[in-house]
Amino acid sequence: MERGVVLAGPVSARLHISTTAPDTDFTIKLIDVHPPNADYPHGFAMNLTDGIVRCRFHRSTEKPELLTPGEVYEIEVTAPDTANRFAAGHRIRLDISSSNFPRFDVNTNTGEPEAAARRTAIATNTVHMDARHPSHLRVWLEEGADALAAVSG
Repeated sequence: MERGVVLAGPVSARLHISTTAPDTDFTIKLIDVHPPNADYPHGFAMNLTDGIVRCRFHRSTEKPELLTPGEVYEIEVTAPDTANRFAAGHRIRLDISSSNFPRFDVNTNTGEPEAAARRTAIATNTVHMDARHPSHLRVWLEEGADALAAVSG
């Protein structure tokens, strides 16, 4: 970044997703990427906050609802509030994954109740990013304006 940016407050990602499984997880991790320096010649990636959604709870935490493989769903992954100054020369990185073990428990991707699951399945997950599916990161920037940053990559 050419100039420093302060981020303080809520962090969430609104994602348009599909999967090949009846249940899966989506995780986000917001990271301050420091450039190479004397202490870290290859740079340093500092985790700031992270969050997870178990997709069976995409509509309600009380009434799980399995996904239809291949269908596109809109989900919101929230992370605990954070505050950080991204200095000039740093990068803001958002990692999106289907797992963040051991921070969060593993999803078997089968749709079976967690306590009764005896098998696992591989889920192929997709984040859709186009005009019809505007996946994005929502953060609170220093100017006090609610800002949307496009999720890229």
